[in-house]
Amino acid sequence: MHYVGFAELAAAVSNAGGPGIITGLTQKTPALLAEEIVRCRALTDRPFGLNLTFLPTLSSPDYPGYIRAIVDGDVKAVETAGNNPQKWLPMLHEAGVKVIHKCTSVRHSLKAEAIGCDAVSVDGFECGGHPGEDDIPNFILLPRAADELKIPFVASGGMADGRSLVAALALGAEGMNMGTRFITTKEAPVHQNVNIMLDGAMDAGAWSCGMVAGLIHDIPTVKALIDRIMVEAEQIIEQRLARCAAVG
Repeated sequence: MHYVGFAELAAAVSNAGGPGIITGLTQKTPALLAEEIVRCRALTDRPFGLNLTFLPTLSSPDYPGYIRAIVDGDVKAVETAGNNPQKWLPMLHEAGVKVIHKCTSVRHSLKAEAIGCDAVSVDGFECGGHPGEDDIPNFILLPRAADELKIPFVASGGMADGRSLVAALALGAEGMNMGTRFITTKEAPVHQNVNIMLDGAMDAGAWSCGMVAGLIHDIPTVKALIDRIMVEAEQIIEQRLARCAAVG
């Protein structure tokens, strides 16, 4: 969600009932990130989190500064990604920050659990922007993670609607994480042509997105999208699955 996860979208998700996430490295300096956190607080009184990706580069960003901005901004949930976040955990945990590490395999998830992460985001091969090194889709990866992990995890990759949520829960996750689906909402700070492309009505252009683009057919508000997901999930559980249980 680089250059998409700004305060406006994060706040819209939080206001609609889901924890919105600011993309930390979209802000070029820790000072700008601190300002973005303040902007988000002005837009919502609900909890929100922040993504911080640890890049394997020769010239790393000012990670101590970004961590300090998170702590000083009283952000209570951080999704880490990329390199091992172990060296940053003491500072975050001391400030009461919960750390969710993004993992593309069961072995990485177990490592995150071992070093003290509070939860993991299990990313199947369907995920956009963070392809799984082992090319394992969620229908296999999620139940394997459920078999092995003791800490909670959320499902990432290919998540779009109420069916996705119910499936994620059935496969052992505590919930689902969406990226590409939120790009195609009215609050997302992207050009209208990007929304049109992801909605399937554009013949040319390029954008980083997940396979879930094939399940996107409209451009709703964030609140309308989340409300619809919850209604769909409840209908599936209370009607379709209830009928299956009754037959049994």
